[in-house]
Amino acid sequence: MPQPAKPRAPKTRTAFDLESYVARSCREVDRALGRFLPSERTKPATIHKAMRYSLFAGGKRMRPALCLAAAEACGGSWEDAMAMACAVECIHTYSLIHDDLPAMDNDDFRRGKPTNHKVFGEGVAVLAGDALLTQAFEIVAQGRTSRRYPAETLVMEVARASGSLQLIAGQVADLEGEGKKLPLAELRYIHERKTSALLCCSVRLGGMSAQCSPAQLEALTQFGYNVGLAFQIIDDILDVTQTSETLGKTAGKDTAAQKATYPSLLGLEKSRKEATRLTDLAFKALGQFKGKATALEALASYLLKRDR
Repeated sequence: MPQPAKPRAPKTRTAFDLESYVARSCREVDRALGRFLPSERTKPATIHKAMRYSLFAGGKRMRPALCLAAAEACGGSWEDAMAMACAVECIHTYSLIHDDLPAMDNDDFRRGKPTNHKVFGEGVAVLAGDALLTQAFEIVAQGRTSRRYPAETLVMEVARASGSLQLIAGQVADLEGEGKKLPLAELRYIHERKTSALLCCSVRLGGMSAQCSPAQLEALTQFGYNVGLAFQIIDDILDVTQTSETLGKTAGKDTAAQKATYPSLLGLEKSRKEATRLTDLAFKALGQFKGKATALEALASYLLKRDR
């Protein structure tokens, strides 16, 4: 009896063209972001150039892709989810601009290009990050709503994920933890908030745009939470094992800053096993969608196996 079932999953995974999916979602998200943001010529031009410099600096747009894939898993469309996808990318980019500042991680490169403050100066970089965060809420307010998920619910979702209890909390704890030997529970707290919160928000917003059921939303929450943690553990591993050229940002900066990471606390092998365990939990959550979450599964697999 089990023999006919064995080929099904591999066939689905093989047939799914993740590279094309990500490339197409990148194009569509870029087009939408281009429409949502003021042009570079809009006064004051400097701030709009700075916002667009980092927003269009490259990257695979994984958070928007996860948002769009979550909408599909719940029977929705990219069109309905696009505003949510663009909003999370604006928040993600703002966090990177601020992360790279001398007062934070003090990084010179991001995605293989000089960081925002290296091009525009620290003051404009701070303001560009502020503007992108604000822009995210403006974009969410323009998204499609429903009776189940009205505008205030969507705005609250973004506010919580990016606020002082989640994204900002993770950044503060990360800064305060530099040079200290943190317990694993505290490191997990940082990763849950600094990385997992926005990834989880991305898939939840995608589901909400498709008027997902409460059970589907819970499944997406479990998926996003576990993939987000796995993603950050892999990031920690890559910071140790890869070069700056491969990563497109400064390698080894966590070690140099004496930051606690999964490899520093558990070692590389145990860190890889933990990332695999978390990804398995994420895949298990997708059982709720009965084979309709192929894109989400493929994206999670990519995030675990990536080398940059």
